[in-house]
Amino acid sequence: MKERSTMLDYCKKVLQCVSFDVRLFRKEYKKAIRWLAPIEVQELKQWLRQNRSQTLST
Repeated sequence: MKERSTMLDYCKKVLQCVSFDVRLFRKEYKKAIRWLAPIEVQELKQWLRQNRSQTLST
């Protein structure tokens, strides 16, 4: 059975894809914060801290 993708998963994918451009990354991060529920925002922040070196390629 295929796992259903959530908005949080989508935001993570987008952030990984735009990590080459800091300005675009910030724009998408701010957009994600507006879309996600508070608990998901905390999960996203934790994910970013754990994957900082892989996510931000600057």
